[in-house]
Parts: sequence; structure tokens; C-alpha cells
Amino acid sequence: MPSDHLPYNGVSTDSKGLTRLRKQNYSGLTLAAYWMGPILIVVCHLGIILSLFTGLSVGAWLWVILLYWVRMLAITAIYHRLLTHKAYSSPRAIKWIGSLVATTAGQMGPSWWKGHHEEHHRFTDQITEPHASTVGFWWAHYRWLLSSNFIPTRLPSDIEQDAALRTLDRLHFLPLIALGGLSYAVGGLEYLAAFFVSTVILFHGVALVNSVCHKFGSQPFITDNNSRNNGLAAFLTLGEGWHNFHHAFPWSARQGLTIVGERVCYLPDFTFLFIRCLASLGLAAKIKQPSKETVLASRSCYQDKSKARDLQHLRVGS
Repeated sequence: MPSDHLPYNGVSTDSKGLTRLRKQNYSGLTLAAYWMGPILIVVCHLGIILSLFTGLSVGAWLWVILLYWVRMLAITAIYHRLLTHKAYSSPRAIKWIGSLVATTAGQMGPSWWKGHHEEHHRFTDQITEPHASTVGFWWAHYRWLLSSNFIPTRLPSDIEQDAALRTLDRLHFLPLIALGGLSYAVGGLEYLAAFFVSTVILFHGVALVNSVCHKFGSQPFITDNNSRNNGLAAFLTLGEGWHNFHHAFPWSARQGLTIVGERVCYLPDFTFLFIRCLASLGLAAKIKQPSKETVLASRSCYQDKSKARDLQHLRVGS
């Protein structure tokens, strides 16, 4: 059986002369588990038709909202800022519980998620990026998920070495199905329909960061890509829409920062507030964010790409 831990194999050139990343070898079971992801998302899109027959009561809409925000928070605070960028530290239990909740979102498992996001940062807006915005808006939004780009080039070793997270990654589809079953148990077909509606809205909310945040919005920080700050996307993703800042300081636990005139201004960032709440409970530590001086300096220093790279490594604790 092919190993899931083979090293990264570099790049290759396809028949059209385009540079492509070679993928590590995956076992048949892993590939089958991963392809369950797009299948279930398609099922959820079809499932919203059920709401046309059941209707959605106030209680069902509250279920939609609750499932949306809780699962979105697990993606932003755990998958993204904790596991992928290590913007803060936390006990293993927080990683495990947060990742379990994140898998109920239909956003795949922690290894898959981190593997793709690391490629997003390594090759932003280049042809080797899995969902490059330069290929097209709808490609970045969802079409890449229906292509061979869906399978990560390589899986992150730190996640793979954690048995609990690795198991969650391979069985990512089971918590999603279980949440659908719980929704039915709570309120029958109406709440099952609400589950489908919530999951579909969540899917497109996360996808906005790939599509909208690379096309529409402001660029207060000069980077070598098309990343932008978008207020609507930030609201829907609990702070992830401040994407231009994120590409300037990917290691920062706080993404809601911008420059207005000569001042650093704070933007709504619910995910960061949640991280601070975890810290107040002793469940988060070593929270990283740039100093005001570093943020202000980045505006001019980013004109110089060599200085920009140096700034990326500046880490000032909260």
C-alpha cells in the first residue's frame, strides 16, 4: 500500500509547458476518504431543496446561524490561526476538540486543510497555487475543488504525527454526517434542511477568502500578490476577510489591523477576540501580533521586497 508520508517531490512540467507540483503518493483509502468531501458538499447543495418543502421556522433559522458561526470559528481560530500559522499555542485538547468541530463544517480534515493553505501562501496567485485567483474568479471560489488540485501536494508532518488529528483528517466526513443526523433528531426534516442551508452558506463564506479577497477590496499593505481587505468577507468569516493584512503578517493572531493616515487602526476581528478569551481561561498563550511600529513601517518597507521578507519574520508577542 502506498505510504501517505512520502517526501515532497518538487515540480514537473506538463504537456502544455506549465509548471505543476508533483504530489506525494497517497493510499487508495486516503484518496477515497478525501473525495468524500466534494461529494458531500454537492449533496448539501442539493439538500437545500428540502427547505423549499419544509420551510424554515424561526427556530430552524437560529439553528442555521448557530451551526454557521460555531463551525466558522473552528475553521478560523483552530484550523487557520492555530494549526496552520501557529499564531498562538494551546493545549492538545483545544486542537482536538476544535478540529472535531471544524470537520463538521464539510471543510475537510486538519492535514488536508493545512496542506492546501500552506501552498496558498507559498505560491499565492501563481499557476502552482491550487486555487490561484489569476486563473479566474469562479476557479478560485469553487471550481478548483472539482479538479486534481483538490488533492494536496503534500501533507504537513506536524499534523500527521498527531494520531488524533490524523485520524480526524481521514475520517473528516463522519462528523459532518453525524451533525446532519443530530439536526434531524433535534427537529426532523426541517432542521435537517437547516443543516444543509447552514453548511452551504458556510462553504461559500470560506470560499470568499479565495475569490473575493483576491479581487475586491483595499490593499493598505503592499505585497507581491492580489490579496485585499474586504469588510463583507471579514464579517462573514469572523475576521478572515482582512486578507491583505494576513498576507503581510501571516503569523499574526490578530488580522483586523490597517493603516489610516499615520495611525494603526483596529478592525472587527471576532476570531481574535475568541483567542483572547481562550487566553483568559488559560487555554491559549504566546499570542503573536506585530507591534504598531512594525505595522506602520510595513507600509513603506514593503516597497522594498528584501525588507518585506525581513518583516515577515518579526514576531512581537501580545
